[in-house]
This record gives sequence, C-alpha cells and structure tokens, in this order.
Amino acid sequence: MTASLVHACRDAGVRDGRVLDAVREVDRASFLPRGQRRQATRDAPLPIGEGQTTSQPSLIARMVEALGLTDRDSVLEVGTGSGYQTAILSRLARSVVSVDRHPSLVHTATAALEGLRNVRLVVGDGTLGWPDHAPYDAITVGATGPRVPPALLDQLADGGRLVIPVGPPSRSSLQRWVRHGADIVGPEHLMSVRFVPLIGREGFAEDD
Repeated sequence: MTASLVHACRDAGVRDGRVLDAVREVDRASFLPRGQRRQATRDAPLPIGEGQTTSQPSLIARMVEALGLTDRDSVLEVGTGSGYQTAILSRLARSVVSVDRHPSLVHTATAALEGLRNVRLVVGDGTLGWPDHAPYDAITVGATGPRVPPALLDQLADGGRLVIPVGPPSRSSLQRWVRHGADIVGPEHLMSVRFVPLIGREGFAEDD
C-alpha cells in the first residue's frame, strides 16, 4: 500500500533513503479516521477532525528530510495531528516529543502509536514548545504562524534545525532556521506551502 506514497515522495524530490524507508514502513491508513482510510494511498491532505488535516505524505517527507535527522537526535514536533508524521520521526530519531492543543487528537494518536517507546505525546500550546525536554536537535511545525515563535528558537540545541511554515495559511514560506552557538541562521526558504494556522500565544488567535 505504501509503494505509491514512496513513489510520490521521490517525485517530489525526496532523496534521503532513511526517510523513504520510514514512509515505506508506516501504514498511513492506521492513522486516519475510518471514513478516510480508503484514501490513505493518495498523496493528498486528508481531514482528521477538529478542523485539522494531515498533510500530504510527500510534503511530510520533504519537511522531515529538511531536518537532517540522525538516530542520535531528539525531536520536538509541534502539531501531532493524526500521529502519522510522529511515527515517521520515531524511526529516524532517538526520541520524539509531540505536542498538540487538541486533547482528542492526542488521545487518538496515542492509541495509533502504541508500542513506540521513544515517543511522548503531550497536550499544550505548541507555540511555546515543550521546555521540559529541551534542548532539541530538531523541531518541526505542522501549521503556519505569523512569525517564528521565539520559544522554539530558544529550545534549539547547538546545531539544531527548525523547519516551520511562516505566513498566511493560503500561501506560506516553508523555512529552515539553524542554531550555531548563540547565533540563529535563517530563514532559508525551502518552498511555498499551504497549512492550517498555528494557534497559540505566539501564533494566530483562534478567531483570526
């Protein structure tokens, strides 16, 4: 079932073999609502409840590839969503902390990710990161904000990479930022994307 998604990732320019293997290993259908599971092999965003979507797998793969993960890295994921990307990250990094503001999505993702011992799911304001486990070697954000939340930059380890969409939801810039000691280098524009808004203290207001 996942062969078509791997092909789509390659067509989108993903070349990292570890990322492609992770896409091959993770069954997307098991992270989707029952009514969406027949669409699991489509390289397209799909609704998952709470007004949220799970991104198309090729975009997820491009974002994960941009993190440049090793099996020694600790990762913060902002926006657990369905847990699909979390599962991919868990195969590439030493540990993953994933935060989402919707308790129902965290509950569903927890069940789908059962058995993965290097994953911790929490409910909270992702624009504030998760300082209890900082610093992180990599941070990925699955929603677009009006600016880069300062807390996320503060929680990067030396050499840490942040991949985040910034701008209006209809057309955002996917950016990469890198910490070098006390300095933050960025933004590096990776591509133009569309994402749901990043809601929180350092993001958009819920009624924007």
